Amino acid sequence: MLAALRPLLTAEASAEAHATGTEPADLEQAVWLRLLEHLAADAPPLDPHGWLRRAVRAESRRTRRTARRERPYEDDPADDSERGPEQLALTAARHRALRDAVHRLPGRCSRLLQALLSPEDLTYREIAGELGISQGSLGPERSRCLGCLRRLLAPEVAAREVRG
Repeated sequence: MLAALRPLLTAEASAEAHATGTEPADLEQAVWLRLLEHLAADAPPLDPHGWLRRAVRAESRRTRRTARRERPYEDDPADDSERGPEQLALTAARHRALRDAVHRLPGRCSRLLQALLSPEDLTYREIAGELGISQGSLGPERSRCLGCLRRLLAPEVAAREVRG
C-alpha cells in the first residue's frame, strides 16, 4: 500500500507545498506520520487514495494556520553574544596564560610584547622610544619575539587528541 501511495503523495505534496510556504518533503513526512498514526489506531483506510488527498489538504491547512500564528521574537532568547560567567572566566584564564608566557620571554622580547599588549595602545614610535631601539628594527624584533612566544606556548595550546 505504501509503495502504491508514494507517487500520489509526492504529487499532492508538491502541489500544496507552495501555498503553505513549506517544503514538499516536510508535507510528505507529516502525511506519512498521520497515516502511520491512523494505521496504529484503526484499520487501513477503505479509500487510501481519497484519504491521502484529504490528509495532504488537512496538513496543508494546519501548516498555514501555524505559520499565521507564529511570530518571531523581538530579541532572540538564545542569543549568547552576552558573555556569561564561564566565558569571562575562560577568557581571563587565557589572558593570564598569555601574560605569564610574555613575562617568561628572554631579553627585550618580554618588554616589547608587554608594550604591544599595553592597554594604552602605544604607537611603534612610542614603543621604539621606550625600548631605546630604532623604529625600523621594531618589526623584525617583533616577529622574532612572536616566534619565541609561539614556541613557548606550543605545549600549552597543543591540539587535543581527536576523540571518537
